[in-house]
Amino acid sequence: MKVKALISAMMIGFAMQMMAADFIFVELNCENLFDCRHDSLKEDYAFTPEGDYHWTPYKYWKKLNNVGKTILSCGCDTAAGPAPMLVALTEVENDSVMYDLTRRSLLRNAGYDYAITSSPDVRGIDVALLYDKLRFRLHSARGIRVEMPKGKRPTRDILYAKGSVAYLREAPTDRGMSPVDSCVLHIFVVHSPSRMSGEVATRPLRMLVAKRLCLEIDSIRLADAEAQIIVAGDFNDYTHSPALAYISQHGMHHPSAKAKGHHGAKGTYRYQGNEWDSLDHIFVSSNMEGRVMECYINDAPFLTVDDERYGGRKPRRNFLGRVWQDGYSDHLPLVMKVKL
Repeated sequence: MKVKALISAMMIGFAMQMMAADFIFVELNCENLFDCRHDSLKEDYAFTPEGDYHWTPYKYWKKLNNVGKTILSCGCDTAAGPAPMLVALTEVENDSVMYDLTRRSLLRNAGYDYAITSSPDVRGIDVALLYDKLRFRLHSARGIRVEMPKGKRPTRDILYAKGSVAYLREAPTDRGMSPVDSCVLHIFVVHSPSRMSGEVATRPLRMLVAKRLCLEIDSIRLADAEAQIIVAGDFNDYTHSPALAYISQHGMHHPSAKAKGHHGAKGTYRYQGNEWDSLDHIFVSSNMEGRVMECYINDAPFLTVDDERYGGRKPRRNFLGRVWQDGYSDHLPLVMKVKL
């Protein structure tokens, strides 16, 4: 009887951890998560040992562990599990980087698997989705190509992933397990074109991404009017931009629009002393709006540093110019808690 009771208690504990009725979703721009090898088809030579950033294996592994530490810090103080269930990542180079992140970094025991795009981006930048394979079952994943106008640099593909979350309808007891339900999620990860050539000049390019994204959303809703959809990523646009307004007008709620940090951050990004603002965003379909318990910016003290030139705090980035800072990212992560 003692053995049966022990097994029953272990099963209950496992079920409560892996089938909780809520989960954490994170969005993070990793700031140039490159490996150290030159891809002859991409303009990534700057991130090699001989390149402009002198990107050595030592710096690479430090960066991987810093990304892992950032992700773990978004979930370890919650009741929804030891780590976030889903993590949308931008500025990751390739499959080998994601393999190292999930199998060989601080995240190696967190149970993550991943899906990643293979984009035509000139530098080789992609987007990816980390998922806890014990709590999220991936059904399918694919990249969505966004065609740029003639003469413009190609941009990152949008990642689309479909999967299901299993959860208990009620807490299990020592008499046995409670019935299990599952919730299907449709997830898009976006990294829109940058503002490098000027905000006004590049605005139509980001609108093209928004329109391509919304075509996919409309297609999903034609098949399932009650589909539950999450969109996240670096949109290179602030909250009231035309591209983000376009997405909101397609029945998508914007829980990160007013997200703040617990330690004073008023956005995910701060550039050269300017006010905090967010280039990173999370949207959910309107039928999920009431299930979002909280959406905030993780500005844990270790992720920021004093801004000695402009005052206040700023993200503890990996490079300042071309000088390695052994930091985390120039963007802070967004954290969303969802109840199923």
